[in-house]
Amino acid sequence: MPHTHEAGKAPRRPTRDEIAIVGLVPLLEPFFRGPVVRALMPEQLRDAMETHGLTPRHGAVLPQLLAGEPLSVSEIARRLHVSLPTASELVGGLSRAGIVERAEDPANRRRILVSLAEDFRAPLEGFVARRGEPLLRALDGLSPSERAGFLAGLSAWVHEVQN
Repeated sequence: MPHTHEAGKAPRRPTRDEIAIVGLVPLLEPFFRGPVVRALMPEQLRDAMETHGLTPRHGAVLPQLLAGEPLSVSEIARRLHVSLPTASELVGGLSRAGIVERAEDPANRRRILVSLAEDFRAPLEGFVARRGEPLLRALDGLSPSERAGFLAGLSAWVHEVQN
C-alpha cells in the first residue's frame, strides 16, 4: 500500500512493524559518519580527499567507476540522481585530486568519459570491501527470497529519498 504524503495533510501513522523498521535506521547512522569512514579509508585516498577538500558527495562517484568501464558525466549524473552541472563539478574535483581521469570518447569527441585513476583502483577496491563487510555478512544469513525482498525494499527507499 503506497504511503505518499500530500501537502497540507498530516502524515499517516505508521504501524507497529513500520515503527520497528524505522527505529533501526538511526542505529546504522554511526557507520556512515565521518570518523568511521575516515578510519577505514586508505591513507592515499584519505589524503587526496582531505587535501583537495572533497566531500562524501565526491566519494559517491567512486564506486560507480569500480566496474572498470569509463562513464560519461551524464551517466554519473543519472546514477547519482544529480544534475549534470553537479556531476561535472564532482568529477572536476576528483580529477584535480588525481583520483579520476577524464578523456574524450573516441566515438564522440564532444563526450567526456571518466575513469578511476589506476593508482587509486586497488585502495578504493579495498575500502569498498571493508565498508561492505557488515552488509555482506548480513546478506549471508538471508535466503534468496529474503535477499530479493531486502533489495526491493532498499531500492524503493533509495528511490523515495532521491525523488
